Amino acid sequence: MLHNYKDIVASEGKIVLIPILLILLIGISVNNLIDNSLSWLKYFNYFSFSFLLFTLYFFRNPKRKPVGTSNQMVSPADGKVIQIINVDDPDIGNAKQISIFLSIFNVHSQYVPIDSSVISSNYFPGKYLLAFNHKTSSQNEQSATLFITKENNKYKIKQIAGFIARRIINYMKSDQYVFKGQRLGFIRFGSRVEIIVPINNFDIIVKKGDKIKANISLVGAFK
Repeated sequence: MLHNYKDIVASEGKIVLIPILLILLIGISVNNLIDNSLSWLKYFNYFSFSFLLFTLYFFRNPKRKPVGTSNQMVSPADGKVIQIINVDDPDIGNAKQISIFLSIFNVHSQYVPIDSSVISSNYFPGKYLLAFNHKTSSQNEQSATLFITKENNKYKIKQIAGFIARRIINYMKSDQYVFKGQRLGFIRFGSRVEIIVPINNFDIIVKKGDKIKANISLVGAFK
């Protein structure tokens, strides 16, 4: 299944959800079966239940069909466009970098934005600066995936850890052919995603301040 939408909760959340659920069940059992006079335990159970609900919301896995034509790129992530700048990328050359900030309230799955082949996927250790700090682009822990389309257009997607996010998951493998809307990876909690496209043959249609959604918001198109 290309879009991996069979579950309403992303599989990456199980490692977080299962311990919270177990703690909540133990707390409820102790409160109801052993000692229901512990007021602090009741408040702890309320907190655990609230945190469980938030975690379910955070790891939601909405069903979305990718939009656009074959040369149009959809957003690889939910979030807010916080920067569009010129960069000199070692793989792309003269390029535009589109930076998307993901708050803890955004869907944190990332998706392939256009049908492509994976050239490389590399992990780089680094700092954990706040994700809206533009220094994160070069200094924070990140995973960078370089793609090429059928028309030989290169582009790059960077998954960048933030102050809260400490776990980047990337499913891309070198020489793999991937499709628009296919799961690219996941970043646990607040983070940043960047799209790097060639400056001369890509028309960007988003602007700074736009709130966009993965698969259903168009970022631009190759010429």
